[in-house]
Amino acid sequence: MKLVRDRIPAILKEKGKKFRTHVASEDEYWQLLKEKLVEEAREFESDETAEELADVMEVISAICRFRHIREEDLKELVERKRVDRGGFEGRIVLDFVE
Repeated sequence: MKLVRDRIPAILKEKGKKFRTHVASEDEYWQLLKEKLVEEAREFESDETAEELADVMEVISAICRFRHIREEDLKELVERKRVDRGGFEGRIVLDFVE
C-alpha cells in the first residue's frame, strides 16, 4: 500500500492491470504523505535528476495543501531562515562541537 498520484489508477486501467484502491482518511493520508516524502527523497538520492527532484517538490506541495500552508509563506520562511542562519552554498561541514 502506498500513496500514488491521482492519475495512476486510470493509467493502470488503460494498461489492463488489476488493482485496488481506496481513499485515505485524514490520518492515513498525513502518514502516507510523510512516508512519500522520504520515499521520493531516497529516489532522488539514487537518481539525481530534475524529474526526481520534481517528485519531491510535488509531495511538499501536497503537504502544504493538506496542512493549509501557503507555498508563498513557506518560501518566505525559507528566506528568513537563510538570512538568520545562512544557506548551504558555503559547503560548510561541522566536524565537531565542544
